[in-house]
This record gives sequence, structure tokens and C-alpha cells, in this order.
Amino acid sequence: MAQNSNDSLQSEPKGEDEERLEELVFGNGFDFTTKLKSGEGAIGEGSSHEKVLESENQDSTELANLDDAEASYIQLTFVIQLFFLDSGPSRNEQKVQAGNSATHLSSLQSTLYDAIDEPAWIDSDDERLVISLATNSRLKKLRLNEDEDIINGQEYIRRLQRQYERLNPVPPWAQEPHRAFKRRRRSSTMTDSSASSSEDDDPQSSVQPIANILQKAGSLTILPTSTKRPKLRPEVLDIQQTRPIPSTQSSAVLSLSFHPKYPMLLSSGLASTLFLHHIDPIAHPTPNPLITSVYVKRTPLFTSSFLLPKGEKIIFSGRRKYFHIWDLESGNIEKVTRVYGQKEEQKSMEVIKPSPCGRYLALQATTKKGGGIINILDANTTQWIASMRIEGAQGVADFAWWRSGEGLTVVSKTGEVGEWSVGERAYVARWIDDGFAPTVLTLGGPSGPKVLGGDRWVIIGSQSGIINIYDRRNFVDSSDSNTISIPERPQPKKSFDQLTKPISHLVISPDGQLLSFSSKWKRDALRLVHLPSCVVYRNWPTDRTPLGRITAVAFSNESDSLAVGNDMGKIHMWEIRG
Repeated sequence: MAQNSNDSLQSEPKGEDEERLEELVFGNGFDFTTKLKSGEGAIGEGSSHEKVLESENQDSTELANLDDAEASYIQLTFVIQLFFLDSGPSRNEQKVQAGNSATHLSSLQSTLYDAIDEPAWIDSDDERLVISLATNSRLKKLRLNEDEDIINGQEYIRRLQRQYERLNPVPPWAQEPHRAFKRRRRSSTMTDSSASSSEDDDPQSSVQPIANILQKAGSLTILPTSTKRPKLRPEVLDIQQTRPIPSTQSSAVLSLSFHPKYPMLLSSGLASTLFLHHIDPIAHPTPNPLITSVYVKRTPLFTSSFLLPKGEKIIFSGRRKYFHIWDLESGNIEKVTRVYGQKEEQKSMEVIKPSPCGRYLALQATTKKGGGIINILDANTTQWIASMRIEGAQGVADFAWWRSGEGLTVVSKTGEVGEWSVGERAYVARWIDDGFAPTVLTLGGPSGPKVLGGDRWVIIGSQSGIINIYDRRNFVDSSDSNTISIPERPQPKKSFDQLTKPISHLVISPDGQLLSFSSKWKRDALRLVHLPSCVVYRNWPTDRTPLGRITAVAFSNESDSLAVGNDMGKIHMWEIRG
């Protein structure tokens, strides 16, 4: 039944309306074929398609009138024009396209940067806003000086941005890489063996001179010399930590030295590299940025310091038979390989100290036969001048230059102390320390006896951790300050026993108001003492002060900054306010 019904539906003829609708929707095949042959309909008479057909018919007629050779040639030409090999643009076209693309890209970048730098909106109320920095304790850190108080809203925004950038500097991965300074090419006349040997042991023979270094530092200016530091209070010290030195060395920091004129810090250690940093805690994007560095192959550096009083040279040495002098004005590095006449006594030069006057260099000899020896060299010519010897079976414990540079104070490991004059080439006084097994000695403080160099204090640390402070004004006759009168065993003015480990560092600030003593044998073992009251500050350091195992300590030339290096290669900075 179902099959019969389907057959009846299929055989049912289409109505007139249905055929008309089908023709309108799907078209009529007969009419389309007829119009296509006659050229009528949708194309129409006089159309461009008709002209093309007429042109093709004409071309076919002309082609038929030609001979076979001419017809084949014309057909081959049509084929060649129809097909071609797409090999890309030529080199000249590529350069033109690349230049146009680069120009377009740079214009887009500049437009984008301008859009980024331009603020989205500007609040006119910021100019009328008034903010007091002195009344709010949280905003006092935004002041540029102690007397500043009222600022407007726009300046407040700028200072908040500066404070945020100071606390959150740009990370290293987002900073632009620094190009290493290229070494000078060696002369072609140098032999391969000499070149290889010198490259193995010498640092860069020529580095940037001080003029280029100062230009690179940007805001590096000469420190003021007329500023007088206020007197510090005993027992409580106003000190605040600032941004640390960003470069973390791969080993312990063994030496720290501030430049006498510029805000620069020199550091070195077992990593065999000298670092010069610009001391600027608010610098952007990196606080206390690195100025330059010098690497010395296979020479761990034990000593590095500026040559006073101008600081135009740097002396650095390791446990080797030579030391180096870096001339900052010319950029040249000189290698001093021997001390004439002292070859057997001076087998290593890791302990070297320049005089404050800049005329002499003192090297501690390695021999201990018959006591300790210190060789004196001319700082300009590096020629040997004199030698001093101190009695003691175990040699020299430590020594320090007088403030005037005219002599040294040296202490042996058995406790004997000698005052040696460069001009007289002899001892002017000898005495015995009240402690046991001295380890370190330092001099400092103004208003001392001129006959002993002008230093007021001589301070000695020992193996037991005890610090003895001696007032050198008691070392001269009360009636005649030019007459030295030292008892055989003078009594110290003050002794400290806060530390129980051997004392490794004693440093007096340039203004003579602070003494720092520390030990590298225990973590956070550092104390500050107020001079001349000889009172240990009780408010600093605290349990949260990040010191570590201290390996180097230095005060700035203005006595307003303290730098502390540790065995992890980090250098922390503090500002001393009063």
C-alpha cells in the first residue's frame, strides 16, 4: 500500500503555479542556453563581455590567416606570459621593503611610547592639595631636608614614586646589559709565551681613566670639605640602614675603602675582582650602582685601598710576590714584582698599607726570623727606603700609620708596641700592651700629640676579645708636649669585653667620634663605641641587624656612612645621622 501511494505522488503532474514558481526560483535551462548563445540576457548588448568575445573572434581569424610557424610562435608567447616562476623580490626590493617596515615600526613604537608616558588623566585638584610632611611620622622619610614641611599634591606623587622605586628597584633581568670594556690589543712584536704569561697573572693593563668613570657615574660630584659633623651623643646613636651594595661577590669581602673626595666605595676579596660603586642610595633604577670593575686572574685580593690624600691611585695585592697600582687618572695598571734588596724577606705582599700623606707604602714582610719586619717604600717610585724590625718570636701582629704619615705604630704578637719614626729611621718609644696575644691595632682621633703623629687614640684588640683604649695625650710630658714619656706598661683608659672571640677589625671614624670593633669568628659580632666618653652604644646593633660574619668595615670620609662586608659577599650600608 505504501509503495502504491508513493508512485501516485511521483506520477502526479505539476500545476501551472508550481512550474512558474520553480522557474522563478531555479531558472529555466532552455532560456539560459538560448540567451547564452545569442549574447543577450544578463550580459546585454554593447557590454564589455561582448567586446571581449568580438576581440577573441578577431584574434582567432587573424591567427588562422598566419602560417604555421608564426602561429606557433605567437601561441608560445601567450604561454610564456601566462606562466611565470615566483622567486620572490630581489635584494634591492627587500632592502626597500625592510627600510619601509623599520620606519613604520619605529613610528608605531614612538607613538606607543608617547601614549604610555602620557598620563591617562590629570587631576587639577593635585595642584591645590597641601600636604604636611613634618606632622605625619610616616611621611617624614619623604623630606629632602629636616626643615621641609609643606608640598603640593603633584610633588607628593613624585616623591611617592621615587620612594617606591628606591625600595623596589628594577630587577636584574629587566635591566639593560652592560657592555664589558674591551681590552687593548697587544703589540704584534710580543711573543706568544710572554703574552700568555702576562695575561694569566695581570689584570687589564689599561682600564677606563677617572674622567670616563666620572662621566659614566653621572651625578658623581666632589664631596664637601667644609661641612662640620655635629657631635654625637653617647649611649644612643641615630643610625638607619640604607640600600645595600647591589653586587654580591662570590666570596668574602676582605677590604672596603671610601674615596676621600668622591662618593665611591672600593671593595675586593677572594673573588679576585675590584669593584667601584657610586654611593647613591636613591639612584634610579639601581641604588649604589656599579661604576667599573677589574678582574685579576688567579689572585685572591687581601688588600685594596685608595692612595691618600687625593685618591688618584688604588693599591691592591694578594698572597703573591707582587702587587698592583691602578692609576685612575690615566687608567693604567702597574705591576710591582719585587722589593730590591729584600727578596728573601718579602716573599708575599698581601699586607700593604699606604700612608695618609701619600708618600710611603708599608709592606709586612713574611720572615719571622729575629722578629717581625716592615719594609717602607716610596709611593711614587716603589723603591725601598727603609726597614723596621720589632722584637718577638712570632712576628708582627698589626701596624698602623700615624695621622701625619711621619711614622708607624707596630705591635708584635707577644704584646710589645713600638713607635717608629720614618725621619729618624728608629724607634722613638717602646711599651707593652696590657692585654694578651694582640691581633689588631688602629690609630685615630684628632688633637693628639704632634710628636707621635697627631693621633689621640691607640686601640689594641686581642685573642681573648678584650679591647684596650689608650689616650696618647698621656704619652707626653705634661709640661712639654714635645717630650715623649711613656711608662713601660701604661694603663688603658678603657677596656671592653663585650666580645669573647678574637678581635679581627678595629676602625675609627675620620672625625674621631666612633670606634667599631668586630670579630669574624662569630655572627653579628660588632659593637660601636662613642669617643671620647668610651661608652658602647646600647641601641645598635640589634638582633635584627643583618651583619653576618663580618670580614670588612669602613667609615666614609665624612663619617656619615658605615659599610660592613661579610663572608657571604654582601656589603650593607648605614647612614649615621647623630
